Parts: sequence; structure tokens; C-alpha cells
Amino acid sequence: MDILVTVPLKDHMKKDLAESFPTVTFHYEEANHELLEKSEVLVTYGNDVNESVVERAKNLKWLMVASAGFDNFPLEMIAERKWLVTNAKGIHKIPMAESMLAHVLALSKGFPQIYENERQKVWDRRVPQIEISGQKALILGPGTIGSEVGRLLQAFGVYTIGYNRSGKPSPNMDEMIQPDQLLDTLPKVDSVISILPSTPETRELWQVEHFEAMKESAVFLNFGRGDFVKEEVVLEALNKEMVRHVVLDVFEKEPLREESELWTMPNCTVSPHISSLSNQYIPRSLDIFKENLQRYLDGEKDYVNEVDILRGY
Repeated sequence: MDILVTVPLKDHMKKDLAESFPTVTFHYEEANHELLEKSEVLVTYGNDVNESVVERAKNLKWLMVASAGFDNFPLEMIAERKWLVTNAKGIHKIPMAESMLAHVLALSKGFPQIYENERQKVWDRRVPQIEISGQKALILGPGTIGSEVGRLLQAFGVYTIGYNRSGKPSPNMDEMIQPDQLLDTLPKVDSVISILPSTPETRELWQVEHFEAMKESAVFLNFGRGDFVKEEVVLEALNKEMVRHVVLDVFEKEPLREESELWTMPNCTVSPHISSLSNQYIPRSLDIFKENLQRYLDGEKDYVNEVDILRGY
């Protein structure tokens, strides 16, 4: 069986795959015509999966995506081919949760101002210091990642409120709310963290009225998808100081254009979509792939992170 891997792997990782699966032939190249035609499995980050690739993959049966999202995939074409599709859902929870907690703590303890004062050689002991213990955080999308950031926040004494459509309990949430409770909850929380995926229900869900309902002392963080809130909405909230600070790791269009006002606004932190990056990213993806490959070779049907491609999760 031929497997095409377009994810860049280190030599020791390739050696481990070869030793673990001696009956499999692994190819480590770009998705060229010849390899696509004969490969039964494609392991990819997903940025190389377009209509042309799908058309050329005549013998493909399994698409392993070493990331979580499917925003730019030709979903209907893939669904028509009835491929097994799996992803690396869950591997982002530790780096993303650590990043979100780091931003919340940094803003509460005045780190951006402290670092700037250091560069300017300014001794100023009036930098505001805020405790997050006793605060409330609203987590939009308390799934795998949201539950992990909830766990970390709870360790710091933060009361966590999860938001989903069903209102069903989620790990590490002290309370759950549904969409009809959102606006009533916003005035009560000190931070709002969105990890929502891009779906018809979540695109442009966040509007000016949501910022208006928040405390002026609250912070807003978007680590889910950039289409959750339009840039113009964020800018209005920042210009009118509806909230204390906004942290954005995702944007409507990436990279963020140079002329965007967001770059220079003192109450906005621009993070270039890096919260999920980690030195453990590829090893964790490979662990999932190896587990599924063994099940695939054994003819099993129960796969880790099998995806409904039309839903995107």
C-alpha cells in the first residue's frame, strides 16, 4: 500500500513510520500526479487539497488531515468519493489553552506596559495589577480546547461559563448557557473567549450589540475563526472603548493587511494565528495517524477523529 505524506517530517519520524509499518510504502513529496494516482492514503496539512488534487487521486480511500479545520476544502467533491476522512482534532488544546491563559494573565498583570516601560527605561509602579481569581469567563465553544482552557482558568480561581447550542454540560465548566441567554450573561463576565468553528450559525455571529453588553473592563479573545466577527465591528468596539482589550489570533482575511488599524491600536493585540503551534504538533498528529493506520490495516471501522466532511467536524 502506498501512502503519500506531504506534511514535512524529520528523518527520525520517517524511520519510526517505516519500522512500525513495514508493509507500507511511504512517499514524502509534494502531491504530484503520479504519486496521487497510486496512493491509497494522503496525509496532509490540507493547504494542498484542491479540486485538482481530488480529481487526480484516483485510488485514494483515506484522507488524513494533520489539522482540525476544513475551511477551504472542496467538501462536496470529497463527499462524493466517500473517502474516509480523519483529522488531528484535540492536538491543539494544550498550546491554544496555554496561549489564551497567557494573554488573560498578561493583560491582567500589565505585562505589555511593563515591557514597553522597560524598553523606554521608565520606572513606573502605577501599572494596574488585576487579580483574575474570582473573575468570570465566558467560553464560547467549550469543546476539547474550550474545556482545557476552562480547566486552566479554574485553577486560577476563575468561574467558567460555557456557551453552546444545546446547553449540555461540558467538562471544566461551572455553568452552561444557550444562545438565548447570551446577551443577559455578557454583563456578568470579565472575559469572553471564542473558540467556535466556522459554521453557518457562527459566521458574523458577534455583533456590536454583544460588545455593548460587555463590561467596559472586560477583555474579548477570538481564537476560533476569523469570520466569527467582522473587523469593522471590532474596530467600532475598540474606538468606542466598549471593552478594555481585544486579543485576536484569527482574522477575516489572513495575513492581516498592513493598512489595518488593528496593528496600532493600544487596546488590541494582534497574534498572527500562531496559538495552535507547538513543538509537539507533528508528534501528536502522528500518534493519531499511527493509531488509525493500524486500525485501517486491521480492517477495523472505528477511527479516531473520523470527520463528517460536509459538516467539517
